[in-house]
Amino acid sequence: METKNLVILEKEEEVSLISLNDEGSFNSLSVDLLNKLFVVLKEADDDDSTKTLILKGVGRGFSAGHNLKEIQENQDESFYRNLLTCSRKVMTVLSNLSKPVIAEVHGVATAAGCQLVAACDLAYADTETKFATPGVNIGIFCHTPLVSVSRTIAKKHSMEMLLLGELIGASEAKRFGLINDIFEPKELHDRVMAIAKTISSKSSYVLEMGKETFYKQLNMDLEEAYEYTTERMIKNLKADDAKEGINAFVNKRDPKWKNS
Repeated sequence: METKNLVILEKEEEVSLISLNDEGSFNSLSVDLLNKLFVVLKEADDDDSTKTLILKGVGRGFSAGHNLKEIQENQDESFYRNLLTCSRKVMTVLSNLSKPVIAEVHGVATAAGCQLVAACDLAYADTETKFATPGVNIGIFCHTPLVSVSRTIAKKHSMEMLLLGELIGASEAKRFGLINDIFEPKELHDRVMAIAKTISSKSSYVLEMGKETFYKQLNMDLEEAYEYTTERMIKNLKADDAKEGINAFVNKRDPKWKNS
């Protein structure tokens, strides 16, 4: 498969659909796929007509993580370093994109595939989906996947997944906080699209500003976080869309966003 086909970008109204497209390897995160995914994510985020991104996988599952055959064929530090650098670029860019990113998960999301789900802003799965960080079973602790996973779910749940390396179902993943909700397989895409369209109905200025605020304040202490968010709130209140939103609410009408 040529690199250009490893990730597919489609549009549906104000939603960009990004599909991992290496079905033969369960959409494993090879160097080529990761590089293409990074480019496509940036392309979708830069599209002014897009308000929300959906990340999903074609075929039997979302993603089985890094491509172990590729790793087996390239057993040298320079390859390992390049692979993990490519992966880090994708995982970190997700929270830095201006638009919300929703993971639409089916089949399996394991190892770095589970990391990818955890790195998205929202995640939804069908009732048959399985999740795992199974590296410990083959002599490789999921060192890099644990970064996103441990920042999404509680410590005890994270360590349980990492130490046991066992598959967990969608219900358990929801209980852990790895995903937001679960839908029947035939309903998954339509339900995720409905969520994406609801988000897309909001002011793009407010979405971008709010997402940036959320991630920046996470690592601040309480006092610093309130100082930062106070300034952000004042900036938001002065924006055109805040004035429009308040006016629309008071006058019981739908807002007409200027996205500024």
